[in-house]
Amino acid sequence: MGDSVTAVVVGAGHAGLAASHFLRERGVDHVVLERGQVANSWRTERWDSLRLLTPNWLSRLPGQDYDGDDPDGYMTMAEVVAFIERYAVAAPVRTGVNVTSVRRTTEGLAVGDLRCRSVVIASGACNVPVVPDFGKLGVHQVTPFDYRDPDRLPDGGVLVVGASATGVQIAAELRRSGRNVVLSVGEHTRMPRRYRGRDVLWWLHESGLWAQRYDEVEDLDRARRLPSPQLAGGADVDLNTLTAAGVELVGRLATVRDGWALFSGGLRNVCSLADLKANRMLAGFDEWAGLTDRAPLEPTRVPERPRLRLDLGSGEISTIVWATGFRPDHSWLDLPVLDEKGRLRHDGGVTDVPGLYALGLPVLRRRRSTFLHGIEDDARYVVDHLVRTLSGTRDQSVSEAR
Repeated sequence: MGDSVTAVVVGAGHAGLAASHFLRERGVDHVVLERGQVANSWRTERWDSLRLLTPNWLSRLPGQDYDGDDPDGYMTMAEVVAFIERYAVAAPVRTGVNVTSVRRTTEGLAVGDLRCRSVVIASGACNVPVVPDFGKLGVHQVTPFDYRDPDRLPDGGVLVVGASATGVQIAAELRRSGRNVVLSVGEHTRMPRRYRGRDVLWWLHESGLWAQRYDEVEDLDRARRLPSPQLAGGADVDLNTLTAAGVELVGRLATVRDGWALFSGGLRNVCSLADLKANRMLAGFDEWAGLTDRAPLEPTRVPERPRLRLDLGSGEISTIVWATGFRPDHSWLDLPVLDEKGRLRHDGGVTDVPGLYALGLPVLRRRRSTFLHGIEDDARYVVDHLVRTLSGTRDQSVSEAR
């Protein structure tokens, strides 16, 4: 790959392919590099039963909308892969290329041996599962990248740590399979699947809340770190639903000491705060719609005395599922663009290194940035900025509809 090209896109997921769409539209010579296959993370890092959180009518990419016969359904992983593969047909994708470095050169940038003037990082926001280091625990441990279905786990109960979208979905599936499940609950985002007869994401979309720009968000750093909402494709998975199914709720896993998992005593407070925020969001929807007859959500039912510890050596559980979040991996960037925690520094996808951009990160330019339908505005802006930089336009600011 010792040749040159004007722009390189790293990653052939929906974000990288959206960037390619606009680069082609603007006539920019480019290539999309992918370490695996197109839509690689959807193929290899998801469990079997997972469905897209967004309804099909909301599934769209620049120049391609959902055209199936089930607009109110939720795509399976195989359907998501097929949707993205179809989108990739016109893109100049090179698969099986693992990018290990991006560095400056006298002419611009280099991705490995490939010289270029611009790079768009679209390698994803969930490259590495975040797992606390409690040492050897004596039980089987998996992350969501390893989990496929209940039958592939050892017999016995399961402790699921984390109550965001991933944790509650896996806990629900494990309980349906007949497993005893303990769910460790920390900060979470409660969200009903439906509100007033419509998918809750219809309200987020139509009210404009999802379209809020990053420079309008009050606490942007916190917004970018918020847990994913407790949603599943077409099913209710809030804590009350799980409790009714027999899942045991405990507080946040604080530490493991002498073979005992120790949980925080703040479960009730954490759930009350999540309830408060959920009701505040729904009240905002009602205000937007001019409705005044809303009743609040049923409060989360918390055990009277949730247990504070669990003996990992007792045989009660055989497996821990670490649904404790993910982080991007930008360690391959040989450029001064990472903060002390290894996070990419950028302003709405534009880094301090001329010609280096990012897509597909949480609240990159809008609250919907990481979703399929949310990439269009971000990708258009980033490519417009990239083209102006290439042309040497003095004013590199790009207008954007509010």
